[in-house]
This record gives sequence, structure tokens and C-alpha cells, in this order.
Amino acid sequence: MKPFVHKDAMQMLNKVPEVTLYFWVIKIMCTTVGETAADFLNVDLNFGLTGTSLSISAILAIFLALQLSCKKYVPWLYWIVVVLISVVGTLITDNLVDNFGVALETTTIAFSLALLATFVAWYASEKTLSIHTIFTKKRELFYWAAILFTFALGTAAGDLAAEGLSLGYAKSALIFGGMIGIVTIAYYGFKANAITAFWIAYILTRPLGASIGDYLSQSVANGGLGLGTAVTNMMFFTAIVGLVIYLTISRQDVKEIA
Repeated sequence: MKPFVHKDAMQMLNKVPEVTLYFWVIKIMCTTVGETAADFLNVDLNFGLTGTSLSISAILAIFLALQLSCKKYVPWLYWIVVVLISVVGTLITDNLVDNFGVALETTTIAFSLALLATFVAWYASEKTLSIHTIFTKKRELFYWAAILFTFALGTAAGDLAAEGLSLGYAKSALIFGGMIGIVTIAYYGFKANAITAFWIAYILTRPLGASIGDYLSQSVANGGLGLGTAVTNMMFFTAIVGLVIYLTISRQDVKEIA
């Protein structure tokens, strides 16, 4: 006998990919693209922080509206929104720090509180933070708001570790990667709460990806490998496109409902 599943729930479940290894690999690469793309547009193409922020935010609004209007999970659309939110989250932090002189410690605390407030409001309204139960527009809006704040927080925390605490990009990447490893062990080895483990890992992948992007793109004098933002951005963006095409064909990230 087939279990009863509400029609709207089926539609919304299809809009969120299953959390697989592919999910985490693409997510980390999206964070790297978010970091390097923001720098590329801002510095290399001389858009400036304000011009880059306005243009990318407008593009995000268009694709987010498309994502919200869809009735099923569409890989290319979902991941475009993630990439764009990654860029916008980076730009929000960069604007606060570079244009308004807000300290990285302050932005890290502020976005931590904003993310916490989002989770509190989400749970108070829906009684769950699970990404597998997003079957209303309200829950999807909470979902995207949380993701935006994870990117802004991750940018601030990553820059604070690498630059504010002078750890460097490579050491920062190793530290955040190690923290993700601890969360993985806690989940698989000690049966930690799945929802808590997911969101902690999701937050940590942002500074991990940003540190990797900065390490590859920044000059040797600044502690990087000197590949540049254009090359780094293209490398990861190409890899994302390839994986999304594969997932679109194979449907490895879609949970089939019996």
C-alpha cells in the first residue's frame, strides 16, 4: 500500500535536492564561485561594490522568483539561485566591512544573530527546520532566508579567520574542513541530530569554500597561489555546470516517492 503524501508536499519536496555527496560538493564549489565572482566583478571588471551589489541582487530577484514559482525541483534553476545568493551574501558582508567600516567581529556576531533569529522564527511558525518538509511557500522563504544569512555569516567568519586573525587562507580552509569532519563524525558515529548537523555543516561550507577560493585566486604575496579570480571562477563554475547536467540526467539527487 502506498503511503499517503499530500500533493503539495510532493511538489515542494521535488524542489529541494536530496542531501548527497553531490549536494555538498556542488555547495562548496558554489561558495567558492560566490567569493571569486564577487571579487572578479568588483575589482577586475571595476563594477565596484555598489554596482556589483545592485546588478547581482537584481539578477537574483529574477531567478528567485522563477524558483518560487516552479512546481518541482529543477537542478539548474535551484543551483543558479544558490550561486547568486552566495555572491549576494559575500557582497553584503563586503559592503558592511569595506564601505561602512564595520568590523569583521561585529559582522560575524550580527549575522550569527540574524541566522539564529531566522531559525527561531522558522521553528516557531512551522515546528521544524527540516529541508525535507518544505511544502509551503512560507517554508521555502524561510529556507532561502536562512541560506542567505549562512553565506553572509560564512563570508564574515572566513575573512575574520584568514585575515582578521592572520591565519591565512590555507590554514583557514583546513580548520573549517576539520570542523566539518567533526560534524560528520558526530552525525554518522554518534547519531547526532540530522537537522542540527545539516545546518552546522551548511554554515561551515561557506568559509571553507571562500578560503579555498581565496587561496587559489589571491597573489602569492598575499598567501595564495596566484591563479586569479577569473581562472578560479571559471574552473569551479565549469565543474558546477558539469555536475548539474549529470544530476539532471541521472536524477541522483531526487527522492522518488513510492
